[in-house]
Amino acid sequence: MARRPLPRILSSGSASITRSREIARTAADSATDVLHPLITILRGLRLLAVSGRQKWVATPKERRGPKLFLAAACVLGVALVPYGPMLALITVMGAAAWKGRERTPVKTGPDEAESIRLRALYEALVPYFSVPDDPDPLFAHGGDWEKAFDGYAFDGDGRLTRLQVSYPAYFTDGEAAARSRIEQLLHTKSGRGREYHFAWDEEANRLVMTVPAPLSTSIAAQRFVTAPGETVLGFTDPDAVRRTVPVRDGDTTVDASPVVWRTGNRSTEPHLLAVGQPGSGTTTLVRSIALQALQALQQGDVLVIDGSGTGEYGALTGLTGVLAVESGLAGALATLEWAAHETERRLIFTNRARQGGHPVPEDVKRPLWILLDRPGVLGHLAAADGRTDPLELLQVPLRHGRAAGVTVVLADQFDALDGLTETVRTHTRARVVLGPASREQITAVLGAEPNTTPPPEVPAGRGYARLGTGPVLRLQVPATPDPYDEAASEAHRQAVLDVLPERPGAAARPSAEPDAPAEDASGSRDDEDTAQVPVAVEAAPTGQLAKAQAAIAEG
Repeated sequence: MARRPLPRILSSGSASITRSREIARTAADSATDVLHPLITILRGLRLLAVSGRQKWVATPKERRGPKLFLAAACVLGVALVPYGPMLALITVMGAAAWKGRERTPVKTGPDEAESIRLRALYEALVPYFSVPDDPDPLFAHGGDWEKAFDGYAFDGDGRLTRLQVSYPAYFTDGEAAARSRIEQLLHTKSGRGREYHFAWDEEANRLVMTVPAPLSTSIAAQRFVTAPGETVLGFTDPDAVRRTVPVRDGDTTVDASPVVWRTGNRSTEPHLLAVGQPGSGTTTLVRSIALQALQALQQGDVLVIDGSGTGEYGALTGLTGVLAVESGLAGALATLEWAAHETERRLIFTNRARQGGHPVPEDVKRPLWILLDRPGVLGHLAAADGRTDPLELLQVPLRHGRAAGVTVVLADQFDALDGLTETVRTHTRARVVLGPASREQITAVLGAEPNTTPPPEVPAGRGYARLGTGPVLRLQVPATPDPYDEAASEAHRQAVLDVLPERPGAAARPSAEPDAPAEDASGSRDDEDTAQVPVAVEAAPTGQLAKAQAAIAEG
């Protein structure tokens, strides 16, 4: 049986309906565009009316009569003024248009992607912030994350930059292991490759996670504004310390927050230990301390022992105040033996002066700095040669250095920590860790966990510092490269040269021949001039260091 065709109205009805809808939508859009000013004015009039009604309701009854009288007087005044009603109408229409304008909606909550991320964080924290016996758990699978997260902020890439978490009172926030688990979880879920700061408020049961701003790496060596006995180890976050100092950061002068290490007879942390990986900046820190010791108001004497033997401290050789720069085992042992005798001499003279009621001699009050870089290498050489470990000769300066005005600074790598003597571990209460390091390594050196997550990659001179029993602070050492290192920044090298003290025999150097060629870019002439400068051993308070140098030259 043949199939009969459908009626035309049924076969073509859907197409005509679709066309009619498009025509109606186009007409509505056109009408909206044409009537947009009128719609805006009407919306503004409605908002003005609502606002006026709210103010009228909020007005006390005893004040409504005077307001009505004032309004009537204003209407009468407008009516009597020429063109008054027209100006009043224009004013009202303008106010309505401004009130009814379309505004960009203010974001009052997270978007869908941010909500998903916050929900994931909430679910990940449930096993740590909940117990089965809690009748009204704050954290529960499928619970409301808005009750636990009091505040949050995201950057342009949709990554968390701030999160405030309220946790139950029964959580063991007093245990370091429990806090570390939470911090590691938030670090992992919020995104790796960044540094996160955690602030625990045990009284309010609140944890605030933030992403701290990176510390400036462009601050170079310079004369810092400090008091006698103060040394700037580096710079930290503005809210970590209460003090600021003006520094040159590039071409501008800014107020930076320093990590100030105080030495002297009243210091509770008279000696310092710096630990790091190769290339982490421990040598830069020691060089910065040496320059500040030579620039101090009570200019000190400096002994430098370079265990690595790479010549990183060659620019200090022969400077005023630098007693010696040693890199060999024999020279280091002789220098440290002299330092031990000098510490004993200072103690004896100080004791005699105080018992006799006399002032302490000036040569005894003059600070003495003993800077050792990589003493572990010299320790291995001494053990192989059957000699005394250099660290054993530091017992007297470490134990009695505070009373004698002697400060010891040691810098070594993590693999040499096992070789440190008990005296070094006990008396180096100022600690610094530089370069990439795990949380366990930082805790082992500083004696406390950092309040930020250590990033996997950091610039040179970046790390943590802790002075005695104080808090762990983020630290960025000022750029203090070897001025003879051509691989370093020219601006930073020049900054170091600007703060180097004068050489005693600089004016007595033989001048170059009139027809001598100019210095080439390789700096060979500088090396020759530097090699001709003698070591200023005569600046030592006693003649024992000169005898030690003579013994080194003979053997």
